[in-house]
Amino acid sequence: MLIALLSDTHDNAAATRAALALLAPHQPAAYIHAGDLVEPDMLDLFADLPPESFHFVFGNNEFDHPALIARAAELQLHCHGRFADLTLAGKRIAVTHGHEPKVLEQSLFSRQYDYLIHGHTHVRRDERRGRTRIINPGALHRTRAKSVVLLDLATDTLRFLEIAA
Repeated sequence: MLIALLSDTHDNAAATRAALALLAPHQPAAYIHAGDLVEPDMLDLFADLPPESFHFVFGNNEFDHPALIARAAELQLHCHGRFADLTLAGKRIAVTHGHEPKVLEQSLFSRQYDYLIHGHTHVRRDERRGRTRIINPGALHRTRAKSVVLLDLATDTLRFLEIAA
């Protein structure tokens, strides 16, 4: 199962559209956004994805949670609040934005997760601690090299893709 990982789009619609166009030919089965979409209208960019395939958590720059929750429900997108605990292709995945260090630590030290996905730093990360692979896909805003990730859960293969926008 191939999944796409994004984070820190910060209302950058042009870069987000470019990222989705780059990811589309790979046909990810799921898209996971690790926070800082910011405004509810950013969710419209993900409306054409296969139903129920988009998951996101809140970052530290989403201030209108009720509006995000309502728009996500209208578009059949999964809003997980501040933390997501997903199981995809038999792999357990924790998703948090990363601005709450305790949540990152608890997820990591619980030893329950195959993957811990986060954003916040705008810096790419691919690291293993015990059984858990920690991934930050980078950012689509306020970074020199905009990036997203393709992760194959069957082979544990990860690929950073750079966005030109």
